[in-house]
Amino acid sequence: MSFTSDTKQELLRLPDGDSCCKVASLSAMLAIGGYLSLSSSGIRIAFQTTSLPLARKTIKLLKGLYGIEVEVLSKRSVRLKKRDQYIIVVKDKVTLIMRELSLMDEERGFARMVDDSLVFNDCCRRAYLRGAFLTAGSINHPRSSSYHMEIALEHYSLAEDLRDLMNTFDLKAKALRKKQRSIVYIKESERIADFLRIVGTSQALFTFEDERIKRDFINSITRVMNMEIANQNKTFVAADNQLKNIAVIENLLDVEKLPESMREAIRLRKEYPEASLNELSEQSERLFSKTISKSALNHRFRAIAQRAQEALEAYYDEG
Repeated sequence: MSFTSDTKQELLRLPDGDSCCKVASLSAMLAIGGYLSLSSSGIRIAFQTTSLPLARKTIKLLKGLYGIEVEVLSKRSVRLKKRDQYIIVVKDKVTLIMRELSLMDEERGFARMVDDSLVFNDCCRRAYLRGAFLTAGSINHPRSSSYHMEIALEHYSLAEDLRDLMNTFDLKAKALRKKQRSIVYIKESERIADFLRIVGTSQALFTFEDERIKRDFINSITRVMNMEIANQNKTFVAADNQLKNIAVIENLLDVEKLPESMREAIRLRKEYPEASLNELSEQSERLFSKTISKSALNHRFRAIAQRAQEALEAYYDEG
């Protein structure tokens, strides 16, 4: 199974909590996956999902809160990878349920919003987020190329409300319209871990954090190696340029007439053609019984480069 499926399975096993939390969770589920339908017997609430465990969870909450029986329909979807779709139909106490779950909209009939009265308590905010994620959430596996958690919705107004609710926990969630749907998403790995902690997972959180630590460790090693390679390449380029300048001087000038400091730098570079300035500084004690600092060597090689440039210009002028 995917990381998302594992996370949802864990969430479905969690206790439902107090009645206020059950109401908040059910409100989120119906606001995202529910809709009103009309029949000869009147108005009905329908909730549609491709997850049988979530369908069972919804039925359990409806029966536990309102003591009603529901009708369950199943059909094979042509879309959605031909997965079975489960439709839970509520015929009894529809007005009461819609009012208590804050799903009543006088103009449009079915409200898609987060009612502050349902998420006043911290536990209820967490329960609402659990219900929303169970209904339409997904998380990339932490081993994937990028960190990403999202909840996909049809209605942007609900996405904005859900984003604001998530940000009461400082999750830095964002909402956007994307083609035919809207999404609320989190990109930062630390915030995704916080979300898992908030909705009450333990195993999914442990897996996510474990994989994140491994990934960050590997990325850190890779960055260090890349820096070392880059620094090594810079050393090779600098050493090669210094050797070219030395070759110019040896061909066009009398090296013995150069200052002793330049001659020492030339000898060091020729004996250690691929060494860094730090390494040349360390070897200077062996060759000259004194330590020539890195900054001193850098200054001497700049002087050698200038002298080589002057020698070349003089040579071409004479030619």
